[in-house]
Amino acid sequence: MRSVAVYCGSASGARPAYLAAARALGVEIARRGMSLVYGGATVGLMGAVADAALAEGGTVIGVIPRSLVDREIAHPGLSELIVVDTMHERKAAMSARADVFVALPGGFGTMDELFEALTWSQLGIHRKRSGLLEVEQYWQPLVRWVEHATHEGFVRTAHRELLICDEDPARLLDQLAPTT
Repeated sequence: MRSVAVYCGSASGARPAYLAAARALGVEIARRGMSLVYGGATVGLMGAVADAALAEGGTVIGVIPRSLVDREIAHPGLSELIVVDTMHERKAAMSARADVFVALPGGFGTMDELFEALTWSQLGIHRKRSGLLEVEQYWQPLVRWVEHATHEGFVRTAHRELLICDEDPARLLDQLAPTT
C-alpha cells in the first residue's frame, strides 16, 4: 500500500476532535511513507490532514476542480496539485492514484466520494478497500444504515465487508492493507 485517498470535509466541523483526527491520520500516512491523495484545499479537515502529512515530510497530492480553486482555496504547498475540470475527473484522478480510501467526517461531498469508491469496488471496477476513521461516533448512523441495508437484502454481506470502521488511524490503515 503506497497511497491513501482521504475524503473529508472542507469545513472543520463542530468538534475539535475532528481536526485532531485529521491531523493524526495525516501524520500516520506520512510516517508510513505513503502518499496522501486528497481534495487539494487548505480549508477544513482537508487542510488539516494535508498540513499534518506535509509537516511529517510526507508526499501530498491534491486534486481540485478548477471551479473550486478559489472557493476551497487550493493548497499552494503540496508536493503536487492537479487541477481538473470536473468533480467526476477529480474522483477518477484520486482513485487512479490511491491504493485505498479513508473517509474522515464530512458532508455530501465526502459521502459522494466514499460511496462511489465503494460502488466501484462492489462492481469490480477496482479492488480497493474503504475505511471510515471513527471520531466521537460520527459514523455510527451510517454504519447502522449499512447493517440495516445488509439485513434487508440490499447490500450483500461480502460487500458490507468492503467498508471498515476504526477509531485509530494506525489500526484502520493496517486493516485496509491489501491481503493479496
